[in-house]
Parts: sequence; C-alpha cells; structure tokens
Amino acid sequence: MTPFFVLSSFITMTSHMNELEKRQTSLKVTITVLISCLSMFFFGKYIFELFGITLDAFRIGAGSLLFLSAVSLVNGTRKISSNEHENDIAVVPLAIPITVGPGVIGVLMVMGAEPRSALQLLEFLVSLVGATVTIGVMLLSSSWLQKFISEQSISVMQKITGLFVSAIAAQIIFTGVQGFFPGG
Repeated sequence: MTPFFVLSSFITMTSHMNELEKRQTSLKVTITVLISCLSMFFFGKYIFELFGITLDAFRIGAGSLLFLSAVSLVNGTRKISSNEHENDIAVVPLAIPITVGPGVIGVLMVMGAEPRSALQLLEFLVSLVGATVTIGVMLLSSSWLQKFISEQSISVMQKITGLFVSAIAAQIIFTGVQGFFPGG
C-alpha cells in the first residue's frame, strides 16, 4: 500500500466524478481494501489452494489487469456508460491491484501462515486497520487537494501515473514469469 501512488491514481481516475461519487468511491475502496487484506491474511493460502492458483500466476493476472488500466490512463480513455456497475473502478483497479497488489497479498499470506501470539495478532490487525483508515482519509481528502490542481495538471498527472502503473504492471508480470522458471 503506497499512499502517494494510490492517491494520484484515485485523483486521475475520478477526475470526471462529482463530490458524492468520489466520496462513495473512496469509501468503497477503503472497505474493499480492509476486507481483501483481512481475507488474504486469514484465508489467502486456502483460497489459492482451493483454486489451484500460485502467487506467481496471481502476479501475472493482476499485472495484466493493471497494465490495461495503465493503457487507459495514458490514452485518457474512460468508458462512460449509464450503468454505474460497468464504470465501478473502486474494487478493480483502485482497491485491487493498485492498493492491494500481489506484493501486499503475498506478505499478508506469509504473515497469516505464521503462528503468532494473541498480542502479535492484535498488533497486526490494529496496524492493518490503521493503514487502511489512513488511505481512506487520504482518498476522502482528494477533492480538497484537487482544488489546488489545474485540469492540465490532472491530465499530465494522469499520463505520468499511467506510465508508472504500466511499469509496475510490467514488473509484477516479470516477477510472476520469473517465478515459474527454476532458479528464478
């Protein structure tokens, strides 16, 4: 969870939304991040085993999805339709894989698999909730921040964010592909 990257992605992907839509999207992202992190921490290993998914395969899939989002950011294309669910960017790509990417999921799965005391578990859960709430507050404040940024700056930020997202996507894919080869 990288706050600046999440915030810049949120601002560029929601620049066409009104205040209410931005608030709803930020709350949905926050809730989705918390639920997905807790799910991966407690059940990630079992979910991946159930579907026969390796972390490397997940990296490739998430990286591919992230790359498609990057292309739309760089091109400045957004699919706009009257169906709110078709345009819902809160879960994919904002919550997963931008905020909770393969790296975070891998860490959560490893930490969830390690035995720990009740106090350590409580400390981890409080930290996770704190990090998620911090991201949520940042996203809720994005409209305030956006008042200081011109439309041209948002357009430039959108292109730069798209380039960074594509580089991150490529790295995620390469790491996943590398994991399939012996000796990595």
